[in-house]
Amino acid sequence: MLREINLDSIQLKSGGHSSIKDGGCVMEWVAFVAGRDHTDHPPCVSPIIGEFLRSWNDAMSDDDRQMLKPLIPHVINTVSTPGMELLRSYMALNWYCRVSTPAWLRLAGLTSEAEAIEATAPIVDRVTAAAAQEALNKARNAASAAWSAAGSAAGSAAGSAAWSAAWSAAWSAAGSATWSAAESAARSAAESAARSAARDKLRPTVEMVQKSALELIERMILVDVAIRAWDTAAPPSTSEEPQP
Repeated sequence: MLREINLDSIQLKSGGHSSIKDGGCVMEWVAFVAGRDHTDHPPCVSPIIGEFLRSWNDAMSDDDRQMLKPLIPHVINTVSTPGMELLRSYMALNWYCRVSTPAWLRLAGLTSEAEAIEATAPIVDRVTAAAAQEALNKARNAASAAWSAAGSAAGSAAGSAAWSAAWSAAWSAAGSATWSAAESAARSAAESAARSAARDKLRPTVEMVQKSALELIERMILVDVAIRAWDTAAPPSTSEEPQP
């Protein structure tokens, strides 16, 4: 039975905690609301969604982390079939490669590389992941060159919060099921692009990527709901007689 809680009254924290009285990350609060024993791996949550949120929670700033609170009741009872979890992992991989990475490439002035990645087919399996490899490799090389030219000062300005909050979560989720050469290329390109950007340019892109990641989580939840509804729907009548 779900526990009622005023989400506005809680404060999400990073890391693990011995009990909810000591504070909680987003997944520890999910376990509490779901009426489960204290854990940051509640069994009622999709393992892909859970891994995404654990990583993202810990990489965000204290203020930004609070945007995850509305997701707490929504991710309960999202565990699905192995096939659905694999689909979710590819959704995370596709988002990482074709949404998050191009955003950071544009920030570094690598617009053509961003467009080339976006023009690849959506990543839904190993074949489409491999098909995106050439564009990702080119972006990695271009971003690495930009990073080298920018120097350490620009890299320091980017900081881990600028890219890790959104990206490490996607790879934690997608990696176990879909790990491929696309992973290293996209990660290297995105990190180098962010590090070559000026500090005052980072925040709008951070906010855009975070917003798109929240939308990704909602799609991960809803895709299972839609498929279950499709599977349980009554077949259409073949009778020529009008139905009451």
